[in-house]
Amino acid sequence: MITLEYVYVFAGLVFGAFAVMSARDRTNPEGWGNAAFWGLFAASFLFGSHIGNFANGVLVLGLILVGGFGFLGRGKPVAFDPAERRASAAARGNWLFVPALIIPAIALIGTLAFKYVVFAGTPLVDPKQVTVISLALGIVIALGVAMLWLKPRPDVPLEEGRRLIDMIGWAAVLPQMLASLGAIFALAGVGRAVGTLATQYIPLDQPLVVVVVYCAGMAVFTAVMGNAFAAFPVMTAAIGLPLIVHRFGGNPAIMASIGMLSGFCGTLATPMAANFNIVPAALLDLPDRYGVIRAQIPTAGLLLLINTVLMSVLVFRFGTHA
Repeated sequence: MITLEYVYVFAGLVFGAFAVMSARDRTNPEGWGNAAFWGLFAASFLFGSHIGNFANGVLVLGLILVGGFGFLGRGKPVAFDPAERRASAAARGNWLFVPALIIPAIALIGTLAFKYVVFAGTPLVDPKQVTVISLALGIVIALGVAMLWLKPRPDVPLEEGRRLIDMIGWAAVLPQMLASLGAIFALAGVGRAVGTLATQYIPLDQPLVVVVVYCAGMAVFTAVMGNAFAAFPVMTAAIGLPLIVHRFGGNPAIMASIGMLSGFCGTLATPMAANFNIVPAALLDLPDRYGVIRAQIPTAGLLLLINTVLMSVLVFRFGTHA
């Protein structure tokens, strides 16, 4: 059976290559800092499933220390001729998007098809991780197609990958850390504490008020935590399940789906979602570091209003008390 461990090994080898290349980069004054950071990150993928919680915690602390004290920098990866790139792009046109489109296509096909592929009674792919495994497979296939088609030097993918990851820096690991934070909050009972506070200070005896508090809370917690997946277990344990579903008979599927969309409104408006809002500004060298957020805030507010209206109309109409 193909399990998530194969994806971990693949990711670990890639980040390990970035670490080695960073250590050898004499143009980056912080090259050893980059090597340590991506080396630790690679170790978490390669050995995380085998070394226990304490050792994994030490790896995370190491990442925080290296990134938090500013030991990351940018070097000058091998330069590729801009004129050659423009000529290649002009010759191939929009066909250059094919490798990028292969990734979601394989991820979708694999998600739908792999669950039916069984050998000797054993699934070919772990059914619980089929989407992530299919995504990784799509990346490998897309890379192979690009290499066969474009015929770059063998080191080009890693050089370009290291260039991008150096531009992103420590923010590349933020989504994983914030998602873990959400799980920790849920286990620590933060959702129950938030629910207790909400019932003490907000009149939650009206369904409409509960919906407004839930949707707004999802957006606010996402803005604070930087990740809607981290905010979801907290707000759902506090408001969604006990009040919308159990007290007022709301539909849990509608509550969860629109609640997540409400959380994504907070994603649009926070620097904590660095991979969405800070990284693009860095990659495009925008003069305003928070320009992406400023442009997205009006859209976030409008979407949050629409989500709140949709939930108030739909969640109880198709609920258990309907």
